[in-house]
Amino acid sequence: MEKLGVIGTGNMAGAIISGILGSGLLKPAEICVYDRFEEKVKEYAHKGLIACKDAAEVVKHSKYVLLSIKPQNFDEVLPQIKNEVTDQTVFVSIAAGISPTYINEQVGKTCKVVQVMPNTPLLIGQGSVAVSRVAPTTDQEFDFAKSLFSSAGLVEEIDNSLMNEVITLNGSSPAYIYRFAKVICEHAVSLGIDAECANRLFCQALIGSAHMMMETGMSHQQLIDMVTSPKGATFEGLHALDEGNFDQTLINCYDATTKRAYELGK
Repeated sequence: MEKLGVIGTGNMAGAIISGILGSGLLKPAEICVYDRFEEKVKEYAHKGLIACKDAAEVVKHSKYVLLSIKPQNFDEVLPQIKNEVTDQTVFVSIAAGISPTYINEQVGKTCKVVQVMPNTPLLIGQGSVAVSRVAPTTDQEFDFAKSLFSSAGLVEEIDNSLMNEVITLNGSSPAYIYRFAKVICEHAVSLGIDAECANRLFCQALIGSAHMMMETGMSHQQLIDMVTSPKGATFEGLHALDEGNFDQTLINCYDATTKRAYELGK
């Protein structure tokens, strides 16, 4: 029996599979895949993975089933696989807003579920992944599910009740960071700085700042104070952010993301 089945082979699933194979956690023949696009399945078959004719076959041959389909497709897929789900099946779901309760209702039994919120830097092996366990998933099963992602990024366990709240912090935050970078770099270009140069400088500032936050042991405010001289240039820039209600805008962004996740949730 294959250890892992994958339903849906989009970019995120591809990154996860690459990380698993690269780490040696599983061999190609221990992973079976299905996607509604046959060409994608054939590509994985050429790499030695087991190609399945439908989603039900994936579940039949797998203890762990990675559900990497879009939330709107769960209504279609879960009824197709329900008859193959056993007490040993462990669903690993990366779909935002799909609750374990909804999976149980559609399958018709209490399932073992590990909910996961990855982000797109996983595609280059630099992701961060929030995971939560759902009873009756065992510690051993949960640890294996976490190992599927650890080769491609940081993995943090959170309480299952906070999976919507973690979306802004982890899943959506790259988009907000890119938006920040876009505005800053485009304005730098308007002032005469070369676009590629501006992007390199800002990206390195992001990388360096992240390391400062993770490695120095200093608080966010201490790091802000380290950069800010009284009445200096950074001081005036921060004052402009205050005048624009920057902090509250970010909080509004966080809350709007979470609110929408609950609205879309099943």
